[in-house]
Amino acid sequence: MPELPEVETTKRGVAPYLEGQEITEVRVRQPRLRIPVPDDLAERLIGARIGTLTRRAKYLQIPVQQADNEATLLWHLGMSGSLRIAQVGDIPKKHDHIDVVTASGHILRYHDPRRFGFVDWQLGDGTADRRLVHLGPEPFDEAFNGQWLYQLSRGKRVAVKPFLMDNRVVVGAGNIYATEALFMAGIDPRRAAGRISLARYEMLAAAVKEVLAAAITQGGTTLRDFVSGQGEPGYFAQRLNVYGRQGQPCLHCGVELRRITLGQRSSVYCPGCQR
Repeated sequence: MPELPEVETTKRGVAPYLEGQEITEVRVRQPRLRIPVPDDLAERLIGARIGTLTRRAKYLQIPVQQADNEATLLWHLGMSGSLRIAQVGDIPKKHDHIDVVTASGHILRYHDPRRFGFVDWQLGDGTADRRLVHLGPEPFDEAFNGQWLYQLSRGKRVAVKPFLMDNRVVVGAGNIYATEALFMAGIDPRRAAGRISLARYEMLAAAVKEVLAAAITQGGTTLRDFVSGQGEPGYFAQRLNVYGRQGQPCLHCGVELRRITLGQRSSVYCPGCQR
């Protein structure tokens, strides 16, 4: 599933081709996504001009402006979705469900074999959307730090990994990146969130920022279907220390990495490095 680094990579990849462009055509080849494509999507978009793209958690936000109306396209890539830049005349492939065509001849093309993603129309900047209002801070915001994690965790018996993956705590720490950050901070993912010290949470917050920043630099993590806006895979998978490496020796201490299940999610950790 595309996580925060993959969505950020997508945003950075497609933005130069879209920002400031007028939308001239919208083609919906498959409207039956996780949320059905709005029937009037083309009517609303044609003639609108695209503003500066933003991202909130795993949602790509594309502002569009007409003469007297401002709105936002809220795009979620689901399990297998990707947004790529194509050119007018490029023949769509199977599972290319939506094209947003611009006056420059560039096309924002949505590809999604499993159709678990969606695009929705929101008036205004979309910040009041019910899917966004309860989200926690972005991992690179000043509001996200060890003190934040420490305060939220007091009295909680839940294991620290599912606590970290809770989008109300911080967005973007999905399974891959939470696994790697906990390893970097030397914290056992099974430890109760409420029994971790402030000092260790400071280390964990720094690790989350470092892991996500590195993943963005590497273009995300390609484990299944993800590609960037130019159709390129992400290379952070080559830098994974523990995720997906169960049964292999730890790259740092040589102890065999173990796989467990926490919060119905697979997790891998090093018994030697993480306590």
